[in-house]
Amino acid sequence: MKQRDKTTSQDRTAVRRPSTGELAKADRRGLLETARESLQRSVRTAAALAESDADFLDRLRDGGLRVRERRGEDGTLLGYAVALPGDRADAGSRPVWFSGSSLAYDLSLPRVRERFEPALGPADWTVAERLVREAAAALARSGRAVGAGDVAALGDLLVAAAAHAPAAVRERIAAAADAFEQAGRAPGERSLEGRARAGWRASARALERAPRMARGGGAIVVLTLLVALVEAVEASRLWHEAQQHRAQAKAASEAGRLLREAAVAAGAPPSRTGPARTARTSPAVRRGPITPGAVSGVPPRAPGPPKAGPGKSR
Repeated sequence: MKQRDKTTSQDRTAVRRPSTGELAKADRRGLLETARESLQRSVRTAAALAESDADFLDRLRDGGLRVRERRGEDGTLLGYAVALPGDRADAGSRPVWFSGSSLAYDLSLPRVRERFEPALGPADWTVAERLVREAAAALARSGRAVGAGDVAALGDLLVAAAAHAPAAVRERIAAAADAFEQAGRAPGERSLEGRARAGWRASARALERAPRMARGGGAIVVLTLLVALVEAVEASRLWHEAQQHRAQAKAASEAGRLLREAAVAAGAPPSRTGPARTARTSPAVRRGPITPGAVSGVPPRAPGPPKAGPGKSR
């Protein structure tokens, strides 16, 4: 019997969990995670970095996924589905396809398109770090709809950071991005016009260019940006608490803990005070605290060896 997601029709923020059958299949094949979980991670990374429909589909294929496109009579892309190579059903006669919306509510094609931004020019890393911090401060002044769009962009920024971080901290940042996933989906309507959203989207673009810039200097910059990410996630936790989003605040808190571990692994001194305390904010006003807590900087450290990218797969 299929395991049901605990999400209701009104709450589209909970994580879509693998079914009992999917879990059993992964166990039989000796896999550490199900096809659904692998696809969620790969699609989320492509969505966080893509600039257009074509770029998104190319990134999915470059990541080794099978991609099926659904197009209208005029050629317009209407939807997509993905499958893992080798994951087949009906005695191996057909691939097991997952539409974007069946993987996660925020991976439907319309929600993926919300992320598209023009590509940036050569990144000024000092500006990129400032954008992350300013966006964290802007979130503190955001109302419900604007803040909901802001935290979604922060989730994408964490995914981008994990995709391009040096080996020494990559797994920890990826774990933080996974933990933050529900925190990126705030209940209710959301606006895509927030200052924090714009800052975090621009920062995600800069992070993507980091490994290609300055022959190694980019990876060091990812580490220096790590502490700014800690501030941003802490700001999101406080904002969710002010909105009484308990599940999202808990997810942000866990992501913050994992990012602090990554900062320590990168060379930052362990935090003596822990997360900043929640500011006194009236829930009726629906606004976050005035400013996020400050975090000390991370000393630069030599990047790990470059990771070989996957070949083209169609």
